[in-house]
Amino acid sequence: MTLSTPPSTRILLIEQNPGTAATLQRMLEPDAYLVNVIADSRQVGRMLAQNPYHLVIASMDQPGWEGFELLRLLREQHPQLAVIIYTAFGTIDSAVEAIRQGAFDYLTQPIVPEELRLIVQRALQQQALVTENLELREQLQQQSRFEQIVGQDYRMAKIFDLIDTIADARITVLITGDSGTGKSLLARAIHRHSSRRDRPFIEVSCGALPETLLESELFGHVQGSFTGAISNKEGKFQAADGGTLFLDEIAAASPALQLKLLRALQERQFEPVGSNTTRTVDVRVILATNVDLPQEVAAGRFRQDLFYRINVMNIVLPRLAERLGDIPLLARHFIERHRQELCKEITGLDDQALQALQSYHWPGNIRELENVIERAMVFAKDRLIRLYDLPPHLIQLISAAPTTAEYQHQSLEDALREPEKQIISAALQAHQWNRQATAEALQINRTTLYKKMKRYGLLSPGTA
Repeated sequence: MTLSTPPSTRILLIEQNPGTAATLQRMLEPDAYLVNVIADSRQVGRMLAQNPYHLVIASMDQPGWEGFELLRLLREQHPQLAVIIYTAFGTIDSAVEAIRQGAFDYLTQPIVPEELRLIVQRALQQQALVTENLELREQLQQQSRFEQIVGQDYRMAKIFDLIDTIADARITVLITGDSGTGKSLLARAIHRHSSRRDRPFIEVSCGALPETLLESELFGHVQGSFTGAISNKEGKFQAADGGTLFLDEIAAASPALQLKLLRALQERQFEPVGSNTTRTVDVRVILATNVDLPQEVAAGRFRQDLFYRINVMNIVLPRLAERLGDIPLLARHFIERHRQELCKEITGLDDQALQALQSYHWPGNIRELENVIERAMVFAKDRLIRLYDLPPHLIQLISAAPTTAEYQHQSLEDALREPEKQIISAALQAHQWNRQATAEALQINRTTLYKKMKRYGLLSPGTA
C-alpha cells in the first residue's frame, strides 16, 4: 500500500543504537520522509521545540526511560503528535498499556519494513485528520461573533465585512437568497452587532400568516375592529420599538398591506387596525425574500415604490452549491451542534463522505446539509461519518463515479466528451440554467459555455 506523502513530513526517531537507527531510516526511505535521529530521550523536548514534527518513533529499550514515562510526557505536552513505539522485549500486557497511554501503535523487533511503512502512513493520516479538525474548530470559533453563520468563502467574508459596516446604520436592509441559505441568521447577526442589541429582535414570517391576519400581526388592532378582535392587541412594529423587526418572505404581503408597509418604513408611523390613533416607533427593519422581486415588480405583484424603499442595502446570500469549500466547516459546525443531543462522539467525516457532500448540488442549501449531517450521525457506528451513513442519493454520487479508466481505442477528445457534457449539465442545473453564473463557476467565458451547450444539445432547458 502506498499513500501520498505530504511535503517535508518530519519524523523524530529516538534510538540509541546507530545500527538500528540506520536500518529504520532505510526502511522509510521509499516514502521520502525527513527523519531526524536522537539517541538520548532527554533531548526530545528541545527537538520538538526547535522543529515541527508530524510523528515520533521511539524505542522503549534505552537507558533513562522508566516504563512509559516518555510516552506520557509526549501525550501531555504534544497531544496532537502521533507516537509509535517499539521494543525487542514486547509482551501483550506492555502493548495494551502502550495503546492505553496513547501510542498510535506498538511494534516488536525484528521490524518488518512494509509493516513499519504502513503503520507510519496510517499514523500520519490520523495526525493530519486531528490537525484538520483543530483548524476547523479554530475557524468556527472565529465565526462565533457572527452568531451561527459559518463560512470562509470569499463571498461570505465580504458579507461579514458588510455586517460590520452597516450594523449601526438605520438603513433598511433587504436580504435575498434561496430558501435555506441562512437569511434569518444573517438578520440576527446584524441586530447583535448594532447598538440595538439589547433591545427586542422580532421576527415575522409573512408567508406563514393569512392575508387577513398579517396586517393585525404587524400593526396591531383595537377591540371590535373585526370578528374575533375581543381585545386590543399590540403589533410587531410596536413590540420591536427601539430594536429590530425582521420581515421574512416579504413578497407574500398583499398590495394593500404593501402600501401600509411603505408608509411605516418611510415615516416609522402607522395606525393599528380599526384605530385612528397614529403610533410612532423607532424600528430598524430588515426584510428577506427568496423570490426575484424585480420580476415581481414587472409582473405587477409587488409595488415598485416599496421595492425601491426596501432595496437601500441588498445583501445576496450565495447558494451552498456556490461555496462548496465551506462544506467541511459547516459539517463540523453541525456535528458540534448535534453531538451532545445525539450522545455521539463523532469527530468528522471520512474522505469519501466529504467527497459525496461536495459533489451534490444542494437544492435545500445549508438547511438540507444540516439535516443530512444529523441523519448521518444517527447511523454512524464510530467516530467518523462514512459514505454509507449518508442518504442513498448521496451515496450514488460516489458509487456511480468511474473508478478506473479503460482505453476504448478512441481519441482523447472523444473520450472526454461525455464527462464534459455531464459536468456542464450538472453545473447548469446547480445554477438554475443561468449561463453567466454557470460560466463563472466553471471558470470559462460565457461564449465558450454557449458553444459547448450547443454542441451537447443542452440549450433547450433554459435561455438565461
